[in-house]
Amino acid sequence: MPAAVRMRTDYSAGQLRRLAATTKNANQSRRLLSLAAVLDGMNRTEAARIGGMDRQTLRDWVHRFNEQGPDGLKDAWFKGNPPRLSREQQAELAQLVEAGPDRAVHRVVRWRRGDLQRLIVERYGVTYHERTVGKLLHQLGFSHISARPQHPAQDERIMTEFKKTSPPP
Repeated sequence: MPAAVRMRTDYSAGQLRRLAATTKNANQSRRLLSLAAVLDGMNRTEAARIGGMDRQTLRDWVHRFNEQGPDGLKDAWFKGNPPRLSREQQAELAQLVEAGPDRAVHRVVRWRRGDLQRLIVERYGVTYHERTVGKLLHQLGFSHISARPQHPAQDERIMTEFKKTSPPP
């Protein structure tokens, strides 16, 4: 059976319990109490059970505690991947969507996600999936619903003449 991971000795069990009592982070407090139990000589399986974790998980927290101290026992949240388009590029894309396509240049009457996907690749060299383009548009404040496009040769005068009007009852 492998030997247990040694814990750093610059903190006593009492100091860890005091830190657990004063911290506002509940997860850090549970982990500190488990480590204090280990320092008191408790079986690692039982000490892990105090913190509501598995023995292997306790071992991982011991490694973090040895490297970073009590602050290493806090949850580490990561922000994920950085956006592939810069803020300036996103603002430019938002202006393009707001202005609508130029029929002669873009060869479309209204923007669809596939059209914007191709435009993003051409302009910025960034490849997105169509669904991701939809998510990006949502982040920029656009709805997935768009107004019905108007035919470029549509004449307002002809439309008013064609409207059927009934005499009032």
